[in-house]
Amino acid sequence: MTNTAPRRSDLWTVTTADVTAPEALDLLREYYYDVANRYYRLHFDREGTPEELESGLADSPSDDLAAPDGHFLIGRHDGAAHSCAGLRRLDAATVELTRVFVRPGLRGTGGGAVLLAAVDRAARSLGAERIVLDTRLDLVEARALYLRNGYREIPAYSSGPYAQVWYGKDLAPVE
Repeated sequence: MTNTAPRRSDLWTVTTADVTAPEALDLLREYYYDVANRYYRLHFDREGTPEELESGLADSPSDDLAAPDGHFLIGRHDGAAHSCAGLRRLDAATVELTRVFVRPGLRGTGGGAVLLAAVDRAARSLGAERIVLDTRLDLVEARALYLRNGYREIPAYSSGPYAQVWYGKDLAPVE
């Protein structure tokens, strides 16, 4: 007997989206609240206040994740928007990956891998040969996802209060 049930990752699709569209803004807000509250819990043993979270979100714009030098991607699980990722051009051959998010209830369903495969395609469409990113050490699920999908730790290419570890991935040429 053959199992004909779809694989969990088959329920995911990814498309390029307008970073200013309402569903993109909703995902970006949820992403920011998720990572910011993890930071507040780790360092201050509390959640961020609504004022702190909204102020931080306002200070972290995503408008550069749009053409011509960027992309914003939305991942859909069974048709509904549940994940996102952004790319911005750093130079002619390098793009930076940012705002990677899968809603907590759908983590472990293959959506992160599907999203990162789409990131590779989007990066190539920008002419990139390499993807880099920075992240925090406490974001262990994200770091594991990057390592499972071909990223390796690299020397620091950026600085900032939340950049604690850096990853890079060389893109193989499309054959």
